[in-house]
Amino acid sequence: MPKYRCAIIGCGSRAYGHANAYQRISRGKLVACANRSDTSRREKFANIFGITGYADAAEMLRTEQPDLVHLVTMPDRWRELLPMVSALGVPACIVEKPIACGVADWHLLSELEAQTTTKFGVGKQFRWHPYLIRCREALQSGELGEILFLDFSCGMNLSAQGTHIIDWAMALNNDEPIVSVFATASGAESLRSTYPAPDTSACQVVFDNGVYGQWCTGFTAKRINDAPAIYKHCRVAAYAERGRVLFEEFGRWQIVSTQEIAGHQTTPDEWRENNDIAQAGLTEAMFDWLEDDTHPIETNLKRALHQWNAVLGIYASTITHTPITIPFAPPDNLCAQLGEALTKSP
Repeated sequence: MPKYRCAIIGCGSRAYGHANAYQRISRGKLVACANRSDTSRREKFANIFGITGYADAAEMLRTEQPDLVHLVTMPDRWRELLPMVSALGVPACIVEKPIACGVADWHLLSELEAQTTTKFGVGKQFRWHPYLIRCREALQSGELGEILFLDFSCGMNLSAQGTHIIDWAMALNNDEPIVSVFATASGAESLRSTYPAPDTSACQVVFDNGVYGQWCTGFTAKRINDAPAIYKHCRVAAYAERGRVLFEEFGRWQIVSTQEIAGHQTTPDEWRENNDIAQAGLTEAMFDWLEDDTHPIETNLKRALHQWNAVLGIYASTITHTPITIPFAPPDNLCAQLGEALTKSP
């Protein structure tokens, strides 16, 4: 019998990725879902997965008493939902990225992280993608030597995919903290979207071990294939003393050493399978954390808030045209300042 009862808040398209992963999970069972505004969406999701549907998320948590809840709504609801999950004593929670949209929610969630007993993990599931794992293991083996430079980019903006790729880069670099960002950005249209951020950005990143990186997002980022869909252009590359690794979500993975070149072009079927494998790996890692307090999930809330602090540093650097030291204490009106800077006539 599965050991952990699990539930989902939010029944949109991304929730299916979370739920499908349970076909690969033995320790947990999905028992309920909640969606407050769309009855047909909730009923469809509940019927497909054979679970109980609720209109009210708090009622679901009180009734079902899940060990793990997945928050798969839009990011502007985190300020409401994470404190609720914590207050109701849910032992563990996976929340989708990005972890914040601006300054106020970053402050609120930083305070929550410091005092909550709920184990919060963030849905950056590619840490458990088989090909990214192979790239990471190649670097950690020492065969390629020390990392010299990281290059990571995506076709969507900082809020939509940018927080994914900084996590990929940190995973390859032994999770060394970010200590400095020096950036520029342009375009204010996306600031008004559901994933608010500048349309495009380019940033020099310095990590605590002295490794430099280039973090680019939006329409100026490198294209990795001919696909018109902007979300299909996520990539990370690490260049080391005796070789390099490359991981593209919708393209190639590659390990180049003095001995061989390994890797191949990923097919659509592989992409779907590996995405489910990665999502299952993230969920299983949350179960590991439930069983051992000394084994926190790598994509924990504290690390995600550090990454978002670097995003806020990018905003400040865009405004001031200077490098920003991380951690960074952002002013409350930082995003308003950014909007003004991006809409000024040249």
